Amino acid sequence: MGARRGRCGMKAYVNSSIHHLRAVNGAFAAETAQGMLVLDAGAGRAPYAALFGHTRYESADLQTVDGANRDLTYHCDLAAIPVADGRFDRVLFNQVMEHVPDPAAVLAELFRVLKPGGRLLCTAPLSFEEHEQPYDFYRYTQFGQRHLFSGAGFEVERIEWLEGYLGTLAYQLSRARKHLPLFDRRLTSRPAGLAAWPLLALLALAAGPAVFALSRLDRTVKITDRGMPLNYVVWASKPLAPGARVQQARPDGATGAEGA
Repeated sequence: MGARRGRCGMKAYVNSSIHHLRAVNGAFAAETAQGMLVLDAGAGRAPYAALFGHTRYESADLQTVDGANRDLTYHCDLAAIPVADGRFDRVLFNQVMEHVPDPAAVLAELFRVLKPGGRLLCTAPLSFEEHEQPYDFYRYTQFGQRHLFSGAGFEVERIEWLEGYLGTLAYQLSRARKHLPLFDRRLTSRPAGLAAWPLLALLALAAGPAVFALSRLDRTVKITDRGMPLNYVVWASKPLAPGARVQQARPDGATGAEGA
């Protein structure tokens, strides 16, 4: 979700989540060596594929979000990806986990297809309105995500906020502005509703500029010590077997043990 035209034609909402999603995927790509094999699980329209142009990029999904097939590597259920164990060096799992009915089964499958020592990046919502109905099943706290990833066998390296609280507030104000029942007779036919109407109208009027300013500000001022994020980012890895060493990709696509 990018910029939107609000009432009076104002560009009311520049979603800072898009900015932060590209930043964390860019950071993950920068830590991914040339020639590594990367799986984009639940790729949809593959918005981050270009960031991984230096790798061997593959994608898996049932279909794109608009129902049209795209040039996916694997058309499959993410709980049953048709590849051998330990195929991938890296796995992307962006904004997908809320849409799978059995997240534990999907995480177990991603663990299976990831090489020992391989890493996974996951982004998933804590607070967001229903979307892609009826295939929208869950929202995740940081504790729920840690429980699910640890249960699948992953080592959770860290869990971070995707946006800061200003981004969350911008989103909440944008939703309030859209859904305020200013002209609903259930409100305007009651004395208490009429009394509250000027405050609601003022909120609707002020929300547009506030949303624009807050979402812009969240790109550079990321406040994470109060409030809550819209999404969490999970950085996780598959443990190495005892005595094993991480396999590093070489420029020719071959792999070798680190330090060998």
